[in-house]
Amino acid sequence: MRLVVDLNKCQGYAQCAFLAPDVFSMHGEEALVYNPRAEEEQREKLARAVAACPVQAITADGLHGAGAGSDEAARESSDAH
Repeated sequence: MRLVVDLNKCQGYAQCAFLAPDVFSMHGEEALVYNPRAEEEQREKLARAVAACPVQAITADGLHGAGAGSDEAARESSDAH
């Protein structure tokens, strides 16, 4: 998964660091440090962290992709029959 944090929006509330500490951490009181390429095992924690950001500064490409892709493939398969 690819993460992007808009550091201009980020206000340092640290909800993401609390919910996904293996991906996000605070350097000092206001500087956020994060891994832009999060591991698949972090999916659930990342979903919570993204949802908890009070200023919606975090986006995650591929966060909901696995389920959506599977549903789409199932629809295409049933349409072909």
